[in-house]
Amino acid sequence: MRTVELLCSPGLEVAVRAVWGRLVAAGLPSLARNIHPTNRPHLTLAAVDDFPAGVERRLTELFDAALPLPVTLDRVVVLDGSAPLVWLVRPDPALTALHAAVWDVLARADGHRPWHAPDVWVPHLSLALRFRDADLRLARAVAGGQRPTGAFDAARSYDGTDRTVTALTR
Repeated sequence: MRTVELLCSPGLEVAVRAVWGRLVAAGLPSLARNIHPTNRPHLTLAAVDDFPAGVERRLTELFDAALPLPVTLDRVVVLDGSAPLVWLVRPDPALTALHAAVWDVLARADGHRPWHAPDVWVPHLSLALRFRDADLRLARAVAGGQRPTGAFDAARSYDGTDRTVTALTR
């Protein structure tokens, strides 16, 4: 599987990682426990089985033209279904347009993950996986009710087969 992800500006990444750390300190699940070197806060725009020829170049051109993109985080919630604890991203018109453009570039790719499709996508930054609804109140208290701002300033692709990343910005 190959993903297309936006990466947080340094200040925004620090804010998200701080919440990851506070979740651990509170005894809650957290992505801070994932020590793989590719683990960092990101917004997934799409995931497919593999990239058709030429897609990486087209995505890089798209992101080089569109980034940096201002972002504001919203509230902390548990998403239905897979139960990750996430920080919602306020979807402004520029982010929505960039997301649609990524899907256009990936139109010929096989194995689109449907939860990233433009009509159902919920933009978010993950804080923890397999989170229990019963712990949501504590998680919100730990997050502190803040609404950090920053930017998405780079893009990458994660290859789930070999667990490596490829930069999609110059």
